[in-house]
Amino acid sequence: CPSQCTCVYHGRSDGTGTRSVLCNDPDMYEIPVNVPVDTVKLRIEKTVIRRIPTEAFYYLVDLKYLWVTYNCVANIDISSFYNLKQLHELRLDGNLLSTFPWESLAEMPNLRTLDLHNNKLTSIPADAGRYLRNLTYLDLSSNKLTTLPSDLMDIWPPFSGAIVSKSTDILVTQRVILGFQDNPWFCDCRISKLIEFSKIVDTSVVLLDPLVSCSGPESLAGILFQRAELEQCLKPSVMTSATKITSPLGSNVLLRCDATGYPTPQLTWNRSDNIPVNYTVIQETPGEGVRWSIMSLTGISYKDAGEYRCKAKNLAGMSEAAVTVTVVGVVTTTVSERSTSMTFTDKKQSRLMLDGKKVSKAVTNGSKKQIGDSSKKGEDTSLNTAGMAEQNVTVKNLRVISESDERVTLTWKTVNATGNSAVTVLYSKYGEKDMLPLSTDSNKNKVTIDGLQPSTQYMACVSPKGVPPTKEQCVVFSTDGLNDESSSEFSILIVASSAACVVVLPLIFFLLYKVLKLHLKPKSAKEAELAKETYVQFETLSLKPRTLGAGDQLWARRYTDESERLLLCSRSSMDSQMTFKSEGSRSEYLC
Repeated sequence: CPSQCTCVYHGRSDGTGTRSVLCNDPDMYEIPVNVPVDTVKLRIEKTVIRRIPTEAFYYLVDLKYLWVTYNCVANIDISSFYNLKQLHELRLDGNLLSTFPWESLAEMPNLRTLDLHNNKLTSIPADAGRYLRNLTYLDLSSNKLTTLPSDLMDIWPPFSGAIVSKSTDILVTQRVILGFQDNPWFCDCRISKLIEFSKIVDTSVVLLDPLVSCSGPESLAGILFQRAELEQCLKPSVMTSATKITSPLGSNVLLRCDATGYPTPQLTWNRSDNIPVNYTVIQETPGEGVRWSIMSLTGISYKDAGEYRCKAKNLAGMSEAAVTVTVVGVVTTTVSERSTSMTFTDKKQSRLMLDGKKVSKAVTNGSKKQIGDSSKKGEDTSLNTAGMAEQNVTVKNLRVISESDERVTLTWKTVNATGNSAVTVLYSKYGEKDMLPLSTDSNKNKVTIDGLQPSTQYMACVSPKGVPPTKEQCVVFSTDGLNDESSSEFSILIVASSAACVVVLPLIFFLLYKVLKLHLKPKSAKEAELAKETYVQFETLSLKPRTLGAGDQLWARRYTDESERLLLCSRSSMDSQMTFKSEGSRSEYLC
């Protein structure tokens, strides 16, 4: 038995018994560790113990009653009551607990009594209800509780009306005793169910002190629960005007959600990807328990696409609804003073071929009246005179000078440009039929496109205002840092290098072969070949008799038989000389 404790064994006539231990030394400052293992009841009272450590009683497997009362305990670990499978009663009253680890109750499946009165508890979490299902006695009196979560009242069996018996797995009615008195209760709809139970006689829930009163609000201060009239909380119900919205780039979008509940719920907007929402939000309450909210998205870009959530929250709980915004690139821009517009759409027949991809091009004739006329929709007309005047301006050398994950900068040169000349910048994802116009300063030959999606290929075109772009006026780029043009040039370089290797390598091997063959030949073979190649065969030349005709040839070829042919020795330098003695005599040749 611990030196600061008293151990008593209660024997029976049949030889069995139980052991109880009482530790009440005022100088004890920690939980004793050498309590007899067969202890059934342990009482630690009126000490200066401030905390219960982890697994403080794990070896007391037979412990059924644990009283740690009127000490200075302010901290309990979630595993302090580990392995107390047989514990039936836990009393922690008269301490300094401001919080309690409700999850620790899962280590005590047979617990029926929990006494926490006369502490400093300020709240009970909503999920505590799942750990209170087996309790038949709960005393939370004389704390600092002001309310109970509505969700706790919904899942806690004493208020939901059903308790499951483990032995039979059927629903049974079980009387539960609760102590809620001497707390500064704020009487609103969150505890309306508790107040209603206090008014019912002969119910499954019994209050230790039925004379529980309200401390707030001021209008209900001092009023007993039995006399208070409160409306029940109604969990919010929220819905949006649409679940999916598809809108063109640069347009304005309104997102609306409506919520009902009691008290009137508060509405907030956020994105599912946790990106901050910095848009204009308008909220209004047309009546009690009803509220609506409108969020305005102006000039939307690709960054604004995503899922938006409208959350409604009140005292009874929280609910939410989602709406998905999709941004597409169908935008109409004015290209002339007479409201003639050029719209890129897949419903037109005029197409521009670019690298095997079709970029739709259409020109729609101009006034608002013509646009509204259904008979005029879909008709393709030529650009007006103001637009045709821009055809004299030429755009050249379009290229990408810088790019990142979300932006790209283009530059170009304009030929025959005047002070009033303007260009149209169009861009889209590579392969899409709809191209997006981009405003640019007519005095500049550079533009930066923002709001692009990372790791995506795009195509951009720059052409004179009112003139469809040509293939040379378009460029394809990628936001992942790999330029398509540089990739193409790199591919060409690889092909050229490969071709050069195919041509040069055989030639190098052939030359090496010749050199090796020449060095490896025997000397006699070399001389024989040299002798074979250093003899030259000449034909015999004879002197033709002179004639008086100036145009006649002095020399003539005389064909001789093989025996008359002369074989002459060639030297490094050969000078042929002829000496003739008389006309018609045989020629002599000297080497």
